[in-house]
Formats: sequence, structure tokens, C-alpha cells
Amino acid sequence: MTSPSPLDRVWTVPNLLSAARLFLSMVLFVAIVQQWHAAALWLFLVAASTDWVDGWWARRFHQVSRLGRIFDPLVDKVIICGAYVLLAAATETAIAPWMAVVVVVRELVVTAIRAEMERAGHDFSAGLSGKLKMVLQCAAVALELAARAWPGWEPAGIGLRSTATVVSWAAVIATIWSGMEYIVAAQPVLTGGGPRT
Repeated sequence: MTSPSPLDRVWTVPNLLSAARLFLSMVLFVAIVQQWHAAALWLFLVAASTDWVDGWWARRFHQVSRLGRIFDPLVDKVIICGAYVLLAAATETAIAPWMAVVVVVRELVVTAIRAEMERAGHDFSAGLSGKLKMVLQCAAVALELAARAWPGWEPAGIGLRSTATVVSWAAVIATIWSGMEYIVAAQPVLTGGGPRT
């Protein structure tokens, strides 16, 4: 009788952190809808920080699991897509509705590609462009929430909304770029060949 593989573990610290992040995302969405902008900002920062912590913990203590490889990026997409959609619904926002559409479509496409890659037995971990995309998206959401919480605050003479607008554009560019990189990298597998090296 063989012992279960470490990859089959479910109750690991990283998976529990991802579950906590999913719960925080639900509270975050309520805060955004209720226009509790300062509270929403802190909730978002805490939730985003757990993403870094669970990734570090999984690597440091060898707790990478099959569930974590699916659950962690899924929760990231829930938080980012949900925040983008809700923030884009306002009349005055740095995150335009079309930006939210770009983000959601990219995440759906990459999720479908990741599922096919995992099914075929190939690793599909986030690359540098994907991590940069995530950082910029998180920065755009945080800056937009900060601009709503403190609309008159202008550190260094630059308004938070103006900064949020610039970062939102950078996030969209990185979103499209990383999405195209994933499509190109997965193309050999998706068309029946082997993975691109």
C-alpha cells in the first residue's frame, strides 16, 4: 500500500491561507459596495499580502500541492476580477469598465489554458510577466480605493486618482502582454505538440 503523495495534501498552511483570502474577498466586495473605502483598502492589502505569504510558505516548507496550484490562482482571480468589476461601476474611477473587461477576459483565457496544460501534465506556473501583471493590478486597485477614501490627499503634489489612472493603464498593458505570453507558450501543447522550451 503506497503512502499518499505530498502533492495530494489538502490541509496545508498555504491552502488555509488561500481559503482565508477567499473569505476576505467576500468581505472586501461588501465594503466596496457599501462605499467603506478605507476599510476596503485595508481588507484588500491584507488579502493581497496573504497571497505572497502562502507562496513563500509553500516553497519554504515544501507544501506545494495539486489543490494549491489550482486554488491559489483561482482565489487571486476572484479578488482581482471582483474588485475591478465593482470599482469600474462607479461614475468617477481610474478603472474604466473596458479595463475590467480586459482583465476578466484575460483571466478566463489563462484559466482555460492552465486547465488544459495541467491536464496534459505540464507545469503552468506564473512567469515574470504574470507576476508583474498581478503587482500592477493590485497597485491599481489599492490606489483607486485610497483615492476614494482620501480624495483630497495629494502626496508630492500628485493626486491619488491621477496616479491610479497611470497605474491602471500600466496594469492593462501588462495584463494583455502576459496573456499573450501564456498563449504563445502554451500553443505547442494546445495544437497537439509538445511544450515549448
